[in-house]
Amino acid sequence: MFFIPCIKWNKHYYVRTSCCNTLYELDPEMGKAIARGEQVLIRPEHLQRISKVTYGYNYKHCNYCGYETAEKFEYCPKCGKKF
Repeated sequence: MFFIPCIKWNKHYYVRTSCCNTLYELDPEMGKAIARGEQVLIRPEHLQRISKVTYGYNYKHCNYCGYETAEKFEYCPKCGKKF
């Protein structure tokens, strides 16, 4: 007997911008609409930023104060918390 998955679950949709190469997770309903071939307008409220990469540099984002940097700091230069 073989297991053949019939139900798909935990599907995620992603958007990567062409200007700064930032990766966003797209709202699942919007992703399903795009997969069905529908024309959709993606708004900022449909996106959740995953990572930001600009010109080959990985940006670090402080979860405490929101500071962003491309430097390889281990601690945030603004608030002192660990990245």
